[in-house]
Amino acid sequence: MLILIASGYEQLSEWAARIVAKAIRNKPNLVLGLAAGSTPLGTYRELVRLYKEGAVDFRDVVTFNLDEYLGLPATHPQSYHHFMKTALFDHINIKPANIHIPDGSIEANLEAYCASYERAIQEAGGLDLQILGIGRHAHIGFNEPGSSLRSRTRIKTLTEQTREDNRRFFAPGERAPEAAITVGVATIMEASRILLLASGEHKANAIAKAIEGPVSASASASALQLHADVTVVVDEDAARELQEKDYYRRVAEMTARLTPERLW
Repeated sequence: MLILIASGYEQLSEWAARIVAKAIRNKPNLVLGLAAGSTPLGTYRELVRLYKEGAVDFRDVVTFNLDEYLGLPATHPQSYHHFMKTALFDHINIKPANIHIPDGSIEANLEAYCASYERAIQEAGGLDLQILGIGRHAHIGFNEPGSSLRSRTRIKTLTEQTREDNRRFFAPGERAPEAAITVGVATIMEASRILLLASGEHKANAIAKAIEGPVSASASASALQLHADVTVVVDEDAARELQEKDYYRRVAEMTARLTPERLW
């Protein structure tokens, strides 16, 4: 696991976008796992800028989003369909047929639908690079505490903390979703490479659990310790509770000296 501690959110977003752009240049038909939420938003803005400058081409990229709220149509302003469209897809040359986001409006045969989404990932050859954010419970996707580390795409009931965190995005009186479709931990762990992003002091405890805590179903991000190729990009605030942050800085500096091409 390579830990990169950025000075702030802008640098975090720049570094993350450069990692993604390099992966696409190395493999133009990259299968890219995407996350919604506030943390990767800056990364997507930076990728749009790189695309407009001609530094990256999304024409043959295939994407799979991690999750979607159950009960929200794609047109809802708080759906992840809408988020991805406005944050990234409307501004790059990706083919609509190459975009995959779980359908939150599905009402029947939920188990079969989740299995079909899982199958689509496998038929695409699996995820080459998965972008992740992290929740307050140190969860990835909507793999809330108690999620099996062998889980696959499924319906997951959201914790009260997650619902409370998300309530601010919904209009007064509008009920925040209570469940979501999410890609499972085992599917995430099968990605060839993983890029975990975190910004802000409110994510510091979650990052400490993910990187330095025990591997546990109570913190699904901790499973990333078992993956062979994970890059974690955090800002100083999110790194605040890491006990070994000085060591991580030395490792990152040495990696940059010895194998700078690894990152960009």
